[in-house]
Amino acid sequence: AAAAALGLLPLGKTQSPESLLDIAARKVAEKWPFQRVEERFERIPEPVQRRIVYWSFPRSEREICMYSSFNTGAEDPAAGPGSAAA
Repeated sequence: AAAAALGLLPLGKTQSPESLLDIAARKVAEKWPFQRVEERFERIPEPVQRRIVYWSFPRSEREICMYSSFNTGAEDPAAGPGSAAA
């Protein structure tokens, strides 16, 4: 009620705090690729694995588009097979 009165939350809306599991999984996903986590640690409980994988994927539509069209620069697909790149 106090937060809503201060204008921090819309009236009638409450937020529950993030779980420690989600906070930790998000921080791990921000720092390391999941493959590295799997290689580094012998046993990772399945709920922890699921949350790390969840936080490993981009959240915004813009980031999803950027990663889905990621080009490694190995070859120009417009050039076609057998053509020489300038």
